[in-house]
Amino acid sequence: MKVDGWTQTLGVGPLLLIAAGAFAVLLFLIIRLKVHAFPALILVSLLTAATAGVPLGKVVDVLTEGFGTTLGSVALLVGLGAMLGALLESSGGSRSLADRLVLAFGERRAPLALGVASLLFGFPIFFDAGLVVMLPVVFSVARRVGGSMLLYGIPAVGAFSVMHVFVPPHPGPVTASSFFGADLGILLLVGLVVAIPTWYVAVYLFGMIVGRRLDLPVPETLGSAESTTTDAAPRWTVVVGILLLPMILIFLNTGLSALEDTGTLGSAVTDSPWYDAVVLLGETPVALLVTLMAALVAFGWRRGTSKKGAQDLLEGALPKVCSVILITGAGGMFGGVLQASGIGDALASSLSGLGFPLILAGFIIAATLRVVQGSATVALTTTAGLIASGVTDAGYNNVQLAAMVVAVAAGSVVLSHVNDSGFWLVGNLLELDEVTTLRIWTVLETLIGVVGFLLACAVFGVGSLW
Repeated sequence: MKVDGWTQTLGVGPLLLIAAGAFAVLLFLIIRLKVHAFPALILVSLLTAATAGVPLGKVVDVLTEGFGTTLGSVALLVGLGAMLGALLESSGGSRSLADRLVLAFGERRAPLALGVASLLFGFPIFFDAGLVVMLPVVFSVARRVGGSMLLYGIPAVGAFSVMHVFVPPHPGPVTASSFFGADLGILLLVGLVVAIPTWYVAVYLFGMIVGRRLDLPVPETLGSAESTTTDAAPRWTVVVGILLLPMILIFLNTGLSALEDTGTLGSAVTDSPWYDAVVLLGETPVALLVTLMAALVAFGWRRGTSKKGAQDLLEGALPKVCSVILITGAGGMFGGVLQASGIGDALASSLSGLGFPLILAGFIIAATLRVVQGSATVALTTTAGLIASGVTDAGYNNVQLAAMVVAVAAGSVVLSHVNDSGFWLVGNLLELDEVTTLRIWTVLETLIGVVGFLLACAVFGVGSLW
């Protein structure tokens, strides 16, 4: 995000002081003065842009661009996901699948089952879309088995984060692989080798510890407990089919796009109408819309719900997530201001000559950029661009190049906090206050980054022997 006709003249030191002051003011407003996060984020974004020297006539444009960009990706997904969740809950579909999971794996292994299912769903589905699709099932299992919501929520939420960060075809690792010239097939294998143990150590075990220490109720953001009896509920196989539908559509989109990028598909295929149609259906908002309509038929109209009743049900799902959407958009606004003000660029240029080993330098630079400007994707792609020439000159083999991508990706995920729209999305969907979100989500993301980096270093070392 750039401001036309304006160049930042402040040095790294003043810019970092402005960023630190903005974080401090925001936390003071929200935690101590109990100001609602939405106006607090707007106020701090406004003050930060003005203090950083953004021309006053451009400040509102910068704010609205950051807000609109975030809403463009979040509002459609959360809105459609909330409606889908309402259908799952009201029909008893979530409970039906929850009962089946508990029956198959047992109550003690229910968190493990949810985490493994989320890892599979998280392979093609982006983080935020996966959350809104899977969380109704997670909440139903939590109600069915009992105990803190965190026992079930953390393994699932962390699974989507791990897959999004480390494994193609998600945009971060794919973009970084293009900078480093890494082979996507080997990156996929290395990403899975790192992602699965990282999830178990940094997510599942962490969730078991926190869930036993902090007892939190099941949120009602995506629906409350079902009133439908088990006998009247749809079969669990139908629920699985509905949940697999967006996964299949998105997987077709990302798979075809990856094959096109590598030149595997010829122009005869990529120029055909069916190719464009499949890619369109696999765009995340479209895939969720198709899934919602299928769920409306399967869980609503075919089960005797009147068209007016189904309309009222979907309408009732939206007020619950309005706060989630607005706060997440405001978080994106704050992150956008930090990017537009040049704080991230100034910091990146000062860190590029650290003199550390490349794999460590990549992790540190990505982590620092993540903390300062919030976006994991921006941190990852910026860092990859900075160290790409050094990686090329080093003459690494394909395994080492894949490990470099994963190491930089690990740095880009640590310390998610108030300038990250994902921080607000997770906190609001799980109905956590800001302090609890810092204690759980920020720590969880940091554990994912640190464990993932250590495993990437191990893979890099093994790769150097080849």
